[in-house]
Amino acid sequence: MRQAFLLIAAFLLSCSRGEKEENVVVVYVSEDRVFSEPILKDFERETGIKVKAIYDTEESKSTGLMNRLIAEKEHPRADVYWANEPIRAEVLKQKGLLQPYISPNAGGIPEQFRDPEGYWTGFSARARVLIVNRSVEEKPHSIMDYVNPKWKGRAVIANPLFGTTTVHMAVLFTLWGNEKAKDFLNRMKENQVKISSSNGESADLVASGQFDFALVDNDDAISRMRRGEPVEMVFPDQGEGEMGVLLLPNAVMLIKGAPHPENGRKLVDYLLSKETERKLAFADCAQIPLHSGVDMPPELEDISRLKTVEVNYGEVARKLEEIQPILRKWVGY
Repeated sequence: MRQAFLLIAAFLLSCSRGEKEENVVVVYVSEDRVFSEPILKDFERETGIKVKAIYDTEESKSTGLMNRLIAEKEHPRADVYWANEPIRAEVLKQKGLLQPYISPNAGGIPEQFRDPEGYWTGFSARARVLIVNRSVEEKPHSIMDYVNPKWKGRAVIANPLFGTTTVHMAVLFTLWGNEKAKDFLNRMKENQVKISSSNGESADLVASGQFDFALVDNDDAISRMRRGEPVEMVFPDQGEGEMGVLLLPNAVMLIKGAPHPENGRKLVDYLLSKETERKLAFADCAQIPLHSGVDMPPELEDISRLKTVEVNYGEVARKLEEIQPILRKWVGY
């Protein structure tokens, strides 16, 4: 009996070691699968490390996996989280779920897109741009055109309770303060701004000529431009005294207590490389590289030539939760 017990114990120990030493990395991914999966496949092929990826669903975009990570805090299953914007990264940092790591590939990324303590690092950003129907002679140039009587009933915006529009609203409330931001929302309503279900629907409504312009992500505009639809893209608020264009980078981070930390660091390094940024620039998501000197398609603009919004992502993360009742009331929920 004692001998059988020792054999079983040795077998279980060897299994445990084999699982621990398995050459894998587990990554949770909020970036769209159609864009992120090819990158992860390339990493797998080039390094020999097997990637086990869990993707967010469209219905729970950005929040589903974040909540899963929070639920798994005491027994982490993921090594890396690839978020499609930094706000959720800040939430996880504030909840103590992240392990600091400063990648050697982070050095070329501007400081405004990195956590100063190394809890997360940004790469490959989406820009919040205006998509404008080509028939419009005098183009809008600022998000303030949403409250300009000239455009009354001619503008559309995605539901601010979801997606990047939620983040954009949280940025405005953070920069302007609650009263000025609420006044902006009220003036939008007075100007008969239509609320759509998504950035994609907003872009389609502009392309069809039903509305003159909308605030969307740059990939929503570029995809329709590439299809030959009658739209143009405007980087907003580039003038003197204007706030600049909002950039929302991807963010990658290591999970505290990860089962495969070394492989996790290798994946972080890979995602923060110039080559990954080049691939995402030329993909249909058309994301803007944060490293300098990265090749990109002609529709994109180098960030060094853009006036951008200075964002404290930690403050925006806290504001995001605070303004939910305000946004629900504005939408009419």
